[in-house]
Amino acid sequence: MTHGPADSGGSVRPRTGIATLDHELAEEMAVALGRAGRRAEETLARLAAHQERGGERNALLAEAAEAVYAYFIQRELCGLKRHEEVVRQLAIPRAVLARLGAR
Repeated sequence: MTHGPADSGGSVRPRTGIATLDHELAEEMAVALGRAGRRAEETLARLAAHQERGGERNALLAEAAEAVYAYFIQRELCGLKRHEEVVRQLAIPRAVLARLGAR
């Protein structure tokens, strides 16, 4: 059973209605954000490991751009609108950002 805050008598009240839904939505958003972040990191790592030019690199670039785009969208759904720090932390290459329309 999910529990809410303690009442004035010190016992824990069960969480009901909107509070339960809000909590479960926040959990799902956090899980989705983590999953999207891991996918972005993984695709960027594969891209960084593959330095050759050609079709495979282009496919990796497209995959990384898609994963980073999905991560940015998920961040925005969570209220995180600024991505500059993430771009630095993940060392997202300009070639990926360019595919997202960044300059």
